[in-house]
Amino acid sequence: MNVSDSDWSVTRAVLCCAIVSLVAFSMGSIQADASEPFVIAASPTLRGLLERLGSGFEQTHPDVRVKLYFGSGLDVRQTIAAMENSMVGQYFIGSGPLHLVAPGGDEVLSRLEMKYYVLPGTQRPYAMDQLVVVVPESLVEAPESLEAIRRGTTRLAVADASRTLLGTQTGHMLRTSGLDEALTGRLDVAIDSHGVIDHVLSGQADAGIIYGDQAVTLQERLRTVVVIDKGYTPTMHSMAMERYCPNRRLCEEFLGYIQSAEGQAIVRQAGYAIPAGNVR
Repeated sequence: MNVSDSDWSVTRAVLCCAIVSLVAFSMGSIQADASEPFVIAASPTLRGLLERLGSGFEQTHPDVRVKLYFGSGLDVRQTIAAMENSMVGQYFIGSGPLHLVAPGGDEVLSRLEMKYYVLPGTQRPYAMDQLVVVVPESLVEAPESLEAIRRGTTRLAVADASRTLLGTQTGHMLRTSGLDEALTGRLDVAIDSHGVIDHVLSGQADAGIIYGDQAVTLQERLRTVVVIDKGYTPTMHSMAMERYCPNRRLCEEFLGYIQSAEGQAIVRQAGYAIPAGNVR
């Protein structure tokens, strides 16, 4: 679908208003608690992880309040573009309303860097999506490894590879490990991760493969029995400094924090894997 110039102007105006509202909200927080706002534009899929990291950073920086602006990769890219190209007011280095950008995956971040919306050389990987096998929390006897699933009679729920990245990653893992043939007749294909969870909780499947962060969110109902660390290409998550970041020193401190031992411990607790170069 082609977007007309008038439609894009309206979209850009709306996005600019969103940023202005966000900054106004942050400024209100400054007046209320005398704390410096630290704004991160991020994918909503990373909400749980970024809220944890933001809370941890605030504990070591009591004069800072982390504010999260959520939008899809396209929304974040359009928001930054609209902000920087707005005729309402041009920003200069060190005067913008955003500090960091954390889209859901490095592809969007690389595109932002190509357009110089984020500062080159500031990208920091801090987490990777991780596949896990989950069972109902109430299940007493559960498989403790992929090999146990291969040898047993477990019915395994998986996401549809033609519809989701989760399904694609799961399918690749099953093929590389030889489990696809061993599980013939025992795979229960769901539309997506929510379907996998529904099938496991309803008893339609004995176990299912989802992302680790989803398992953490549902840990009162689901139990992780296997962490899968090979056989697929995980999605890498990085952050980078927005081009007009108002406080580069603080940005550098946050980027250092997410790769520190404390930050990486939070990443693990949230159900994500640690990039190889970050292990400390």
